[in-house]
Amino acid sequence: MPLIIEDGRVPSGWAEKRNLRPQIAKERHPGSLNLALINNMPDAALEDTELQFFELLDIASGDVPVFIKLYSLTGVPRTDRGQRRLNSFYSSIDELWNSPVDGLIMTGTEPRQPDLRNEPYWALLTEVLDWAESNTVSTVLSCLAAHAGVLHSDGIERCRLSDKQFGVFEFAKTACHQLSDGTGGRLRFPHSRWNEVRADALIACGYLVLTQSAEGGVDSFVKKKKRSLFVHFQGHPEYGAQTLLKEYRRDIKRFLKLERESYPSKPTGYFDEVSAQLVAEFRDVALSDRREELMEGFPEAALSSTLEKTWHSSATAIYRNWLGYLIAKKSDMPGFSAMTAPFAIVERKRSAVR
Repeated sequence: MPLIIEDGRVPSGWAEKRNLRPQIAKERHPGSLNLALINNMPDAALEDTELQFFELLDIASGDVPVFIKLYSLTGVPRTDRGQRRLNSFYSSIDELWNSPVDGLIMTGTEPRQPDLRNEPYWALLTEVLDWAESNTVSTVLSCLAAHAGVLHSDGIERCRLSDKQFGVFEFAKTACHQLSDGTGGRLRFPHSRWNEVRADALIACGYLVLTQSAEGGVDSFVKKKKRSLFVHFQGHPEYGAQTLLKEYRRDIKRFLKLERESYPSKPTGYFDEVSAQLVAEFRDVALSDRREELMEGFPEAALSSTLEKTWHSSATAIYRNWLGYLIAKKSDMPGFSAMTAPFAIVERKRSAVR
Protein backbone atom coordinates (compact mmCIF):
# COMPACT_ATOMS: atom_id res chain seq x y z
CA MET A 1 0.00 0.00 0.00
CA PRO A 2 1.52 3.38 -0.95
CA LEU A 3 2.41 6.04 1.55
CA ILE A 4 -0.65 8.23 2.17
CA ILE A 5 -0.16 11.99 2.36
CA GLU A 6 -2.59 13.57 4.82
CA ASP A 7 -5.41 15.84 3.63
CA GLY A 8 -4.66 15.12 -0.01
CA ARG A 9 -1.87 17.73 0.00
CA VAL A 10 0.48 15.61 -2.11
CA PRO A 11 3.67 17.42 -3.22
CA SER A 12 3.87 17.50 -7.00
CA GLY A 13 7.21 15.68 -7.23
CA TRP A 14 5.89 12.67 -5.29
CA ALA A 15 2.57 12.69 -7.17
CA GLU A 16 4.38 12.59 -10.52
CA LYS A 17 6.83 9.93 -9.37
CA ARG A 18 4.05 7.63 -8.14
CA ASN A 19 1.34 8.74 -10.61
CA LEU A 20 -0.93 9.63 -7.71
CA ARG A 21 -4.07 11.69 -7.60
CA PRO A 22 -4.66 13.80 -4.48
CA GLN A 23 -7.25 12.18 -2.24
CA ILE A 24 -8.36 12.46 1.34
CA ALA A 25 -8.43 9.19 3.26
CA LYS A 26 -11.44 9.17 5.56
CA GLU A 27 -10.96 5.79 7.22
CA ARG A 28 -7.87 4.29 8.78
CA HIS A 29 -7.00 0.64 9.07
CA PRO A 30 -6.53 -0.49 12.70
CA GLY A 31 -2.92 -1.45 11.89
CA SER A 32 -2.03 1.86 10.24
CA LEU A 33 0.54 4.34 11.49
CA ASN A 34 0.32 8.13 11.76
CA LEU A 35 3.57 10.00 11.14
CA ALA A 36 4.50 13.67 11.26
CA LEU A 37 7.49 14.89 9.22
CA ILE A 38 8.80 18.29 10.34
CA ASN A 39 10.98 19.29 7.41
CA ASN A 40 13.22 22.23 8.33
CA MET A 41 15.73 21.87 5.52
CA PRO A 42 16.71 25.01 3.56
CA ASP A 43 14.63 25.91 0.52
CA ALA A 44 17.09 24.40 -1.96
CA ALA A 45 16.76 21.00 -0.27
CA LEU A 46 13.12 21.20 0.82
CA GLU A 47 11.57 19.14 -1.99
CA ASP A 48 14.47 16.69 -2.23
CA THR A 49 14.13 15.97 1.50
CA GLU A 50 10.40 15.29 1.13
CA LEU A 51 11.07 12.77 -1.65
CA GLN A 52 13.92 11.11 0.23
CA PHE A 53 11.82 10.44 3.32
CA PHE A 54 8.74 9.48 1.29
CA GLU A 55 10.70 6.91 -0.72
CA LEU A 56 12.44 5.47 2.33
CA LEU A 57 9.23 5.16 4.35
CA ASP A 58 7.30 3.79 1.37
CA ILE A 59 9.82 0.97 0.90
CA ALA A 60 10.29 0.29 4.61
CA SER A 61 6.55 0.14 5.39
CA GLY A 62 5.76 -2.77 3.07
CA ASP A 63 2.01 -3.43 3.25
CA VAL A 64 1.45 -1.39 6.41
CA PRO A 65 -0.66 1.74 5.72
CA VAL A 66 1.33 4.82 6.73
CA PHE A 67 -0.32 8.25 6.89
CA ILE A 68 2.09 11.16 6.91
CA LYS A 69 1.61 14.89 7.38
CA LEU A 70 4.15 17.61 6.58
CA TYR A 71 5.11 20.44 8.93
CA SER A 72 7.94 22.96 9.22
CA LEU A 73 9.08 25.18 12.08
CA THR A 74 8.35 28.88 11.79
CA GLY A 75 11.52 30.92 12.22
CA VAL A 76 13.54 28.88 9.70
CA PRO A 77 14.64 31.42 7.03
CA ARG A 78 12.58 31.08 3.84
CA THR A 79 12.51 32.76 0.45
CA ASP A 80 9.17 33.63 -1.13
CA ARG A 81 9.40 30.45 -3.21
CA GLY A 82 10.05 28.29 -0.16
CA GLN A 83 7.20 29.88 1.75
CA ARG A 84 4.83 29.26 -1.15
CA ARG A 85 5.72 25.58 -1.03
CA LEU A 86 5.03 25.44 2.69
CA ASN A 87 1.69 27.18 2.14
CA SER A 88 0.75 24.65 -0.56
CA PHE A 89 1.77 21.35 1.00
CA TYR A 90 2.55 21.85 4.70
CA SER A 91 0.27 22.16 7.71
CA SER A 92 0.61 24.74 10.45
CA ILE A 93 2.63 23.53 13.42
CA ASP A 94 -0.34 24.55 15.58
CA GLU A 95 -2.24 21.58 14.12
CA LEU A 96 0.36 19.19 15.52
CA TRP A 97 -0.58 19.66 19.17
CA ASN A 98 -3.97 17.97 18.82
CA SER A 99 -3.06 15.44 16.13
CA PRO A 100 -2.76 11.69 16.79
CA VAL A 101 0.91 10.99 16.05
CA ASP A 102 2.60 7.61 16.49
CA GLY A 103 5.98 8.64 15.12
CA LEU A 104 7.57 12.02 14.52
CA ILE A 105 10.57 12.76 12.29
CA MET A 106 12.29 16.13 12.51
CA THR A 107 15.10 17.23 10.22
CA GLY A 108 17.76 19.80 10.89
CA THR A 109 18.53 22.92 8.93
CA GLU A 110 21.63 24.96 8.15
CA PRO A 111 22.62 26.71 11.41
CA ARG A 112 23.19 30.46 11.43
CA GLN A 113 24.37 30.83 15.04
CA PRO A 114 27.27 29.12 16.90
CA ASP A 115 24.89 28.52 19.82
CA LEU A 116 21.71 26.76 18.68
CA ARG A 117 19.81 28.40 21.52
CA ASN A 118 20.14 31.69 19.66
CA GLU A 119 18.42 30.43 16.51
CA PRO A 120 15.05 32.15 15.86
CA TYR A 121 13.20 28.81 15.84
CA TRP A 122 14.73 27.50 19.10
CA ALA A 123 11.73 28.14 21.35
CA LEU A 124 9.33 26.38 18.98
CA LEU A 125 11.75 23.50 18.39
CA THR A 126 12.02 22.83 22.11
CA GLU A 127 8.25 23.04 22.45
CA VAL A 128 7.95 20.28 19.83
CA LEU A 129 10.57 18.17 21.64
CA ASP A 130 8.75 18.49 24.96
CA TRP A 131 5.42 17.67 23.31
CA ALA A 132 6.89 14.62 21.56
CA GLU A 133 8.09 13.08 24.84
CA SER A 134 4.50 12.54 25.98
CA ASN A 135 2.60 12.38 22.69
CA THR A 136 4.55 10.03 20.40
CA VAL A 137 5.62 6.41 20.56
CA SER A 138 8.98 7.35 19.06
CA THR A 139 10.69 10.45 17.68
CA VAL A 140 13.50 10.53 15.09
CA LEU A 141 15.86 13.52 15.15
CA SER A 142 18.16 14.03 12.17
CA CYS A 143 21.55 15.78 12.19
CA LEU A 144 21.11 19.32 13.61
CA ALA A 145 17.80 18.29 15.21
CA ALA A 146 19.69 15.52 17.05
CA HIS A 147 22.18 18.08 18.37
CA ALA A 148 19.33 20.36 19.43
CA GLY A 149 17.56 17.47 21.15
CA VAL A 150 20.46 16.49 23.41
CA LEU A 151 21.29 20.13 24.13
CA HIS A 152 17.75 20.83 25.25
CA SER A 153 17.19 17.62 27.22
CA ASP A 154 20.59 17.08 28.79
CA GLY A 155 22.72 20.17 28.16
CA ILE A 156 25.12 18.26 25.88
CA GLU A 157 27.05 20.77 23.77
CA ARG A 158 28.12 19.90 20.26
CA CYS A 159 31.81 20.17 19.37
CA ARG A 160 33.16 21.95 16.30
CA LEU A 161 35.16 19.75 13.91
CA SER A 162 38.37 20.84 12.17
CA ASP A 163 36.83 19.91 8.81
CA LYS A 164 33.40 18.93 7.58
CA GLN A 165 32.39 15.32 8.34
CA PHE A 166 31.38 14.69 4.77
CA GLY A 167 30.86 11.46 2.85
CA VAL A 168 29.74 7.87 3.31
CA PHE A 169 31.19 6.19 6.38
CA GLU A 170 31.13 2.63 7.66
CA PHE A 171 29.96 2.05 11.22
CA ALA A 172 30.06 -0.89 13.60
CA LYS A 173 27.17 -1.82 15.86
CA THR A 174 28.24 -1.06 19.42
CA ALA A 175 25.10 -2.23 21.23
CA CYS A 176 22.30 -4.73 20.70
CA HIS A 177 19.03 -2.95 20.05
CA GLN A 178 15.76 -3.60 18.26
CA LEU A 179 16.39 -0.80 15.76
CA SER A 180 19.58 -2.36 14.40
CA ASP A 181 18.36 -5.98 14.26
CA GLY A 182 18.97 -7.67 10.93
CA THR A 183 21.32 -4.99 9.62
CA GLY A 184 24.51 -7.03 9.58
CA GLY A 185 27.68 -6.31 11.49
CA ARG A 186 28.51 -3.02 9.79
CA LEU A 187 26.38 -0.26 8.31
CA ARG A 188 27.11 2.54 5.83
CA PHE A 189 25.50 5.97 6.11
CA PRO A 190 26.09 9.45 4.64
CA HIS A 191 27.12 12.29 6.94
CA SER A 192 27.34 16.03 6.27
CA ARG A 193 28.10 18.16 9.33
CA TRP A 194 30.59 20.58 10.87
CA ASN A 195 29.85 19.56 14.46
CA GLU A 196 29.46 16.42 16.53
CA VAL A 197 28.24 15.15 19.87
CA ARG A 198 30.61 12.63 21.39
CA ALA A 199 30.07 9.19 22.83
CA ASP A 200 31.41 9.91 26.33
CA ALA A 201 29.03 12.85 26.85
CA LEU A 202 26.08 10.86 25.54
CA ILE A 203 26.78 7.78 27.65
CA ALA A 204 27.21 9.92 30.77
CA CYS A 205 23.67 11.23 30.24
CA GLY A 206 22.07 7.82 29.73
CA TYR A 207 22.06 7.54 25.93
CA LEU A 208 22.76 4.21 24.28
CA VAL A 209 25.14 4.54 21.32
CA LEU A 210 24.07 2.08 18.61
CA THR A 211 26.60 2.67 15.82
CA GLN A 212 29.96 4.46 15.62
CA SER A 213 33.42 4.26 14.11
CA ALA A 214 36.83 5.86 14.55
CA GLU A 215 36.55 7.74 11.26
CA GLY A 216 32.86 8.66 11.33
CA GLY A 217 32.36 9.21 15.06
CA VAL A 218 28.98 8.49 16.63
CA ASP A 219 26.34 7.65 14.05
CA SER A 220 23.12 6.77 15.92
CA PHE A 221 22.00 6.73 19.56
CA VAL A 222 18.76 6.37 21.52
CA LYS A 223 17.17 7.28 24.84
CA LYS A 224 13.68 6.81 26.26
CA LYS A 225 12.19 10.16 27.26
CA LYS A 226 8.90 9.77 29.12
CA ARG A 227 6.63 7.82 26.73
CA SER A 228 8.74 8.22 23.60
CA LEU A 229 11.88 6.46 22.35
CA PHE A 230 14.07 9.23 20.92
CA VAL A 231 16.20 8.03 18.00
CA HIS A 232 19.07 10.30 16.97
CA PHE A 233 21.01 10.22 13.70
CA GLN A 234 24.06 12.44 13.28
CA GLY A 235 23.99 11.36 9.64
CA HIS A 236 21.37 11.03 6.93
CA PRO A 237 20.07 7.51 6.17
CA GLU A 238 17.40 9.11 3.96
CA TYR A 239 19.82 10.73 1.50
CA GLY A 240 19.51 9.98 -2.21
CA ALA A 241 22.42 8.81 -4.34
CA GLN A 242 23.20 12.33 -5.62
CA THR A 243 22.58 14.38 -2.46
CA LEU A 244 26.22 14.56 -1.38
CA LEU A 245 27.19 15.55 -4.93
CA LYS A 246 24.72 18.46 -4.84
CA GLU A 247 26.13 19.59 -1.48
CA TYR A 248 29.71 19.29 -2.76
CA ARG A 249 28.84 21.33 -5.85
CA ARG A 250 27.13 23.97 -3.67
CA ASP A 251 30.19 24.29 -1.42
CA ILE A 252 32.52 24.61 -4.42
CA LYS A 253 30.32 27.37 -5.82
CA ARG A 254 30.45 29.16 -2.47
CA PHE A 255 34.25 28.99 -2.60
CA LEU A 256 34.36 30.41 -6.12
CA LYS A 257 31.95 33.21 -5.07
CA LEU A 258 34.29 34.05 -2.14
CA GLU A 259 31.60 33.04 0.36
CA ARG A 260 33.96 30.58 2.07
CA GLU A 261 37.72 30.68 2.51
CA SER A 262 38.79 27.09 1.88
CA TYR A 263 38.07 24.74 -1.00
CA PRO A 264 35.78 21.97 0.24
CA SER A 265 37.14 18.48 0.86
CA LYS A 266 35.62 15.84 -1.40
CA PRO A 267 33.14 13.45 0.23
CA THR A 268 34.79 10.38 1.76
CA GLY A 269 33.89 6.93 0.43
CA TYR A 270 31.59 8.33 -2.26
CA PHE A 271 33.37 8.69 -5.63
CA ASP A 272 34.98 5.87 -7.57
CA GLU A 273 38.56 6.19 -8.83
CA VAL A 274 37.68 7.84 -12.14
CA SER A 275 35.31 10.33 -10.51
CA ALA A 276 37.88 11.16 -7.84
CA GLN A 277 40.32 12.07 -10.60
CA LEU A 278 37.73 14.33 -12.25
CA VAL A 279 37.04 16.27 -9.05
CA ALA A 280 40.78 16.57 -8.35
CA GLU A 281 41.35 18.07 -11.81
CA PHE A 282 38.51 20.54 -11.32
CA ARG A 283 39.91 21.50 -7.91
CA ASP A 284 43.31 22.30 -9.43
CA VAL A 285 41.69 24.60 -11.99
CA ALA A 286 39.49 26.31 -9.38
CA LEU A 287 42.41 27.00 -7.06
CA SER A 288 44.44 28.56 -9.87
CA ASP A 289 41.58 30.63 -11.37
CA ARG A 290 38.97 31.42 -8.73
CA ARG A 291 35.88 32.54 -10.68
CA GLU A 292 32.21 31.59 -10.35
CA GLU A 293 32.02 31.08 -14.12
CA LEU A 294 34.14 27.95 -13.75
CA MET A 295 31.07 26.11 -12.42
CA GLU A 296 29.87 25.81 -16.02
CA GLY A 297 32.64 23.25 -16.49
CA PHE A 298 31.95 21.24 -13.33
CA PRO A 299 31.66 17.57 -14.45
CA GLU A 300 28.31 16.96 -12.75
CA ALA A 301 26.84 14.70 -15.45
CA ALA A 302 29.89 12.44 -15.54
CA LEU A 303 29.97 12.20 -11.74
CA SER A 304 26.23 11.52 -11.43
CA SER A 305 26.38 8.54 -13.78
CA THR A 306 28.74 6.64 -11.45
CA LEU A 307 27.01 7.19 -8.12
CA GLU A 308 25.36 4.39 -6.16
CA LYS A 309 23.23 4.48 -3.03
CA THR A 310 25.47 2.06 -1.14
CA TRP A 311 23.62 2.72 2.15
CA HIS A 312 20.18 1.73 0.79
CA SER A 313 19.93 -1.63 2.57
CA SER A 314 21.12 -0.20 5.90
CA ALA A 315 18.68 2.72 5.73
CA THR A 316 15.75 0.50 4.76
CA ALA A 317 16.47 -1.97 7.56
CA ILE A 318 16.76 0.75 10.23
CA TYR A 319 13.51 2.43 9.23
CA ARG A 320 11.67 -0.87 8.80
CA ASN A 321 12.67 -1.71 12.37
CA TRP A 322 11.54 1.73 13.53
CA LEU A 323 8.11 1.29 11.94
CA GLY A 324 7.92 -2.19 13.46
CA TYR A 325 8.69 -0.69 16.86
CA LEU A 326 5.81 1.79 16.42
CA ILE A 327 3.40 -1.00 15.54
CA ALA A 328 4.48 -3.20 18.44
CA LYS A 329 4.18 -0.42 21.01
CA LYS A 330 0.99 0.99 19.55
CA SER A 331 -0.61 -2.45 19.58
CA ASP A 332 0.82 -3.13 23.03
CA MET A 333 2.05 -6.48 21.77
CA PRO A 334 5.22 -8.15 23.09
CA GLY A 335 7.87 -9.48 20.76
CA PHE A 336 9.49 -6.98 18.43
CA SER A 337 10.89 -9.63 16.07
CA ALA A 338 7.48 -11.14 15.43
CA MET A 339 6.14 -7.74 14.40
CA THR A 340 9.00 -6.97 12.04
CA ALA A 341 9.02 -10.31 10.23
CA PRO A 342 6.37 -9.21 7.68
CA PHE A 343 8.55 -6.21 6.80
CA ALA A 344 11.46 -8.48 5.90
CA ILE A 345 9.24 -10.68 3.74
CA VAL A 346 7.86 -7.70 1.84
CA GLU A 347 11.35 -6.30 1.21
CA ARG A 348 12.60 -9.63 -0.16
CA LYS A 349 9.66 -9.69 -2.56
CA ARG A 350 10.39 -6.14 -3.70
CA SER A 351 14.09 -6.90 -4.18
CA ALA A 352 13.20 -9.88 -6.35
CA VAL A 353 11.30 -7.73 -8.85
CA ARG A 354 13.77 -4.81 -8.95
